[in-house]
Amino acid sequence: MTTTEAAGPPVTDTTATADGPAGGDRGTGQDQGQDQGQDAAQGHAHHGYHHQKDEHLKRLRRIEGQIRGLQRMVDEDVYCIDILTQVSASTKALQSFALQLLEEHLRHCVADAAVKGGSEIDAKVEEATKAIARLLRT
Repeated sequence: MTTTEAAGPPVTDTTATADGPAGGDRGTGQDQGQDQGQDAAQGHAHHGYHHQKDEHLKRLRRIEGQIRGLQRMVDEDVYCIDILTQVSASTKALQSFALQLLEEHLRHCVADAAVKGGSEIDAKVEEATKAIARLLRT
């Protein structure tokens, strides 16, 4: 989260919010069942990020806190350059998260498809290439 003193620069707090993401129980219950069903149809038990799911959620909660800090900064009429600095930090945090997720996708899903061979590897490489292109456009 971001706090300011008068016209001072923003300070980023990297602790997770106590209440977690908006909406409460994202990624639990019915959603997990649907994900596992989709995974089984694709031939593997979990997505590549599954083993680091808690770390990813913690990281996303920190980013959510940064965004809430931005809202508070605007509400408190903080100097626009200080807000832009925090926007940049939030954007970089999301980009870093996306790159880590992409790496895990390559290590798990694309590597799994490579082992299976055939047209599945071509589809996974094309899918990853499109994801990279989307990241580069931002």
